[in-house]
Amino acid sequence: MTAETMTPAAMDELGAYIAAKRPDCVLSYSVDFGELNVSVSLGSIHGLIDWLKTDPTCRFNSLVDITAVDNVGRARRFDVVYHFLSMYQNHRIRLKVEVREDDMVPSIVEVHPSANWFEREVFDMFGILFSGHPDLRRLLTDYGFRGYPLRKDFPTTGYTEVRYDEAQKRVVYEPVSLVQEYRQFDFMSPWEGAQYVIPGDEKAKGEAK
Repeated sequence: MTAETMTPAAMDELGAYIAAKRPDCVLSYSVDFGELNVSVSLGSIHGLIDWLKTDPTCRFNSLVDITAVDNVGRARRFDVVYHFLSMYQNHRIRLKVEVREDDMVPSIVEVHPSANWFEREVFDMFGILFSGHPDLRRLLTDYGFRGYPLRKDFPTTGYTEVRYDEAQKRVVYEPVSLVQEYRQFDFMSPWEGAQYVIPGDEKAKGEAK
């Protein structure tokens, strides 16, 4: 049975098995949109992931991705989300941990070495800290970057812009300054009825007469 054809009943059975075996870790589970989702307590995430990797029924040995979701206004602002694949059982699972802005998430690099860059990316984009990470530095943004780009309260234009200065013969950083007309956006396309004045239209109107 492939992951794509795994029935909701089979996913529910797997979720019930994990919840029964590790009640100290699992807060809840559900099958949504054909995928098994498990909510995990923050302090138990490392132990549960280690168990999921070695348990004969699960054997989730492949870490696919780690990401996060920003829920502005919620006490536990972030959801740290883990995706795993069992190469042996051909099952997939999604783990979700609710995290406060000042919480530290236990690193799983010891269990899955590939988590190194995933956790660095989440730190870089969301500012979420991982305790026990061997080298928690920014990964995608530049040196001295301020803020966390994927937080929902981060300005869409950012804080600084980069350009090459011909006089200084180097790349310089400057505060973002947008000309006012670039702040006006017309999201209607010509096919949706936007009224644009195109040079030459007056000739067409004259020929029509």
